[in-house]
Amino acid sequence: MGIKCGIVGLPNVGKSSLFNILSEGKAEAANYPFCTIEPNVGVVMVPDPRLDQLSAINDPEEVIPSIVEFVDIAGLVEGASQGEGLGNKFLANIRETDAIIHVVRCFEDKNVTHVSDEINPVNDFEIINTELLLADIQTVERNLERAGKQSKAGDKTMLAKHAFLESLLEHLNNDLPARTFNIEKGQASTMKELSLLTKKPMLCLANIDESSIVEESKGLQALREKVKSVEDAQLLKLCVSLELEVSTLEPSEMKEFLDELNLEEPAINKLIRASYDLLNLQTFFTAGPKEVRAWPIRKQSLAPQAAGTIHTDFERGFIKAEVIGFDDYIEHDGEQGAKSVGKLRLEGKEYLVQEGDVMHFKFNV
Repeated sequence: MGIKCGIVGLPNVGKSSLFNILSEGKAEAANYPFCTIEPNVGVVMVPDPRLDQLSAINDPEEVIPSIVEFVDIAGLVEGASQGEGLGNKFLANIRETDAIIHVVRCFEDKNVTHVSDEINPVNDFEIINTELLLADIQTVERNLERAGKQSKAGDKTMLAKHAFLESLLEHLNNDLPARTFNIEKGQASTMKELSLLTKKPMLCLANIDESSIVEESKGLQALREKVKSVEDAQLLKLCVSLELEVSTLEPSEMKEFLDELNLEEPAINKLIRASYDLLNLQTFFTAGPKEVRAWPIRKQSLAPQAAGTIHTDFERGFIKAEVIGFDDYIEHDGEQGAKSVGKLRLEGKEYLVQEGDVMHFKFNV
């Protein structure tokens, strides 16, 4: 199951600083292009206040949250799809991720260089999207040429593949990302084989200065409109420099700092949860005296798939699932209380797992 988000953008937009906040990592963050060459990978816990509620009831020995992996990928530049600035290597790094966090610089700072010597968020956003799109066009063109040769024999499968690739190439050449291309029944496997960059879900993260937290700059407003017009994608704003400062505070100092800003938690938590959602993940829980744990699972997953998240034997030998809705579990003080009022349900193989379900699986292997 894919849980890896790639952090991409132009050089010096705050990618490595963002990565360090997320993962408490040691990625080098310096004021020059291509400071990062090899991608840094960090495992990040997904903040979920529901774990505290479950723990208060069960008093477990261990509490384990869901995780997301973040990959700090070196800055792309214009011409990356043609190999500029080690572009081929960096594009290959993006190809290995499951979703994209596109960081766009919206802050003014004369001490931090910009590759084009101009702060223009819309232009920067377009440069990265264009390079990803051009790389995909090259991929589809190569596959189309190969399919054309193989379809000369009249094989129906190859003829259908050739027609699919022609239609997809036309879509990309109209400056439209692959994720907005309508895939018909039976074409999903062909699309997956291509591993296109613009097929990956994307979130635009505007790295702002403190003044834009309250009143958005014109550059940020223009970027918001651009992102919305392209594909109605999500945009989050975050002051990376401020979050970096917050991340160094002791817990008591952090609480005091957040209270002054009338915030319940650091803004970075919103990004982590948004990334989790971007990966099309939802959470179910297991809860007991030994362990309270959040398990990530694809949305629209069935009960046996949830069981398989814990162990493949659970899915193979699945019999049934004991399910309590999260709100019912909390309201009735745990499993026994929920069971006593008829809120514990027995669900079979066709049960569609709901967000926050507290589950226990019966299996036989």
